[in-house]
Amino acid sequence: MMIHFLLAQSSGSDAFSGGPLGFLKHAGPTAIAVIVVLMLFSLVSFGIIINKWTTFARATRESKRFLDVFRKSQKFSEVNAVANQLTYSPLVGMFQAGYQEINHQVRPAAGVPNQRPAIKSLDAVSRALARAASVEEMRLEKRLSFLASTASVSPFVGLFGTVWGIMNAFGEIGRQGSANLAVVAPGISEALITTAAGLFAAIPAALFFNFFSDRLRSLSSTMDDFAMEFISMVERNFT
Repeated sequence: MMIHFLLAQSSGSDAFSGGPLGFLKHAGPTAIAVIVVLMLFSLVSFGIIINKWTTFARATRESKRFLDVFRKSQKFSEVNAVANQLTYSPLVGMFQAGYQEINHQVRPAAGVPNQRPAIKSLDAVSRALARAASVEEMRLEKRLSFLASTASVSPFVGLFGTVWGIMNAFGEIGRQGSANLAVVAPGISEALITTAAGLFAAIPAALFFNFFSDRLRSLSSTMDDFAMEFISMVERNFT
């Protein structure tokens, strides 16, 4: 009896002997499907995190350089010459939209000698800046919603695997008429591993979604300030 018990304990612990790989040898199709789904969520999330980390870092760095050029330059044409080198900055898109609108408004008067260029509508320039800011924010927000979805959905996918593993454990107890480790270990291992996989996918996604959202708010504030600076400069030079 003692030898039989030890053999049963040993076979029940095989799922744990090889770590996650050992678990996969004994896991059922449902648990494996849950793990695969969560790993896909995790891989895509990490790809987005790396991409957005680079994007936001360059956007912040190039925005600072662009603001330095904008505040030091006396002419919009000088700023426009530098803008093409700083395309990661959302301020560049706003500037180019405003600059294009100004050129469109002052072009008819350009052929009149000794006449100061003047814009017809400051509101049109403001609207051009607002549209460009909206486009830039959407560009920066792109794919962040996937991180939010991963952070909220992954724990529930893992919980489904947890419930399924517990159900298997109780099912085995009913079939075997025993609750020793050899009977419940496979189901419990499924429950624990799928729970861990859900947390592994959800926690980084939640952390970096909040981090990138904070960076986006900071850049949005910078864009609002730039729009006011741009309008003030237009008022001084074209009205």
